[in-house]
Amino acid sequence: MSKPKIHTAKGLEEPICVDYDEAYTALKDGDVLDEHGLMSWGSNYTFLVTVKHNDKSFLAAYKPRMGERPLWDFPDGTLCQRETAAFVLSEMLAWYIVPPTILRQASRGIGSVQIFIDHDPNRHYFTLDESHIPQLQRIAAFDALANNADRKGGHCLLDADDRIWSIDHGLTFHPSSKLRTVIWDFAGQRIPADILTDMKNLCTVLEDNSNPLRNQLFDLLRQNEFVAMQLRLDKLVNMGKYPLPGPGPNRPWPAV
Repeated sequence: MSKPKIHTAKGLEEPICVDYDEAYTALKDGDVLDEHGLMSWGSNYTFLVTVKHNDKSFLAAYKPRMGERPLWDFPDGTLCQRETAAFVLSEMLAWYIVPPTILRQASRGIGSVQIFIDHDPNRHYFTLDESHIPQLQRIAAFDALANNADRKGGHCLLDADDRIWSIDHGLTFHPSSKLRTVIWDFAGQRIPADILTDMKNLCTVLEDNSNPLRNQLFDLLRQNEFVAMQLRLDKLVNMGKYPLPGPGPNRPWPAV
C-alpha cells in the first residue's frame, strides 16, 4: 500500500496537504512550538501544538507523559509509548492508518507527538457508509492485533480524500485480552485475503531481530506485551477470522 498524503493544518484555519515522510521527519527533527491550548476531549492532557521544520509548519497533538491519568490496569507513564507503538505497528504492516507519531521531548517533557488530521468532527464511524467497509476491515484487524481497549467511533477520522485515519491508541498492547470497540461489524467473519497476507508477513518481520521497526516496537513495549501481541497475531492468522466479542466488557464508553 502506498503512503498517503496527509491533510493537516498550518494554523487553526489554514488546511494544507503534506507528504507522509516529510511529516514524519518534521515530527522527529523539527521544533515543537506554540501551544494553542488543551484539546477538549479525552481524560488525559492533549495539547494542540505547531511543529516547524525548515520551511514547513503544521499542527500536531502532543500528549505528554506527565499529563497521563493513572489507570489501575495499565502501567503509569506508558500511554504515550503505546500511542507511538501503534504507529510503528501500522508502519510494519504498511497499512498507514495511524497518523505519523513519534515519542520525543517537548515543552512538557517526553510524550507522543502526532500530526493533526484535518477533518469534520461530525463525520466518524457512525456516519460512514458501505464504501468504507474495506478500510474498516483493516482497522478492525489492527485493533484485534493491538488489543485496543478504547476504539470509540470518534477515533475514526475521515479526511478530504475519504481516507479513514485511526487515532487515540493509548490503551493498547495490554497482555490480557481487553478488546473494546464499536467496530464489531465483522465479528466471526473471514479476514479478507489481502489483510491476512499482510498479517502473515508481519509474523516473519517480528522474528527478524535486525529489522529496525521490529526493534523500535520491542523497545516501546514490555517484553510480555510484545510476546502477547505475537500470540494474538498467530491466533488471528491461524483462525483467519475476526474475533467475537467477550468475555467481559467489549464496548467503550462513551461510544463516540
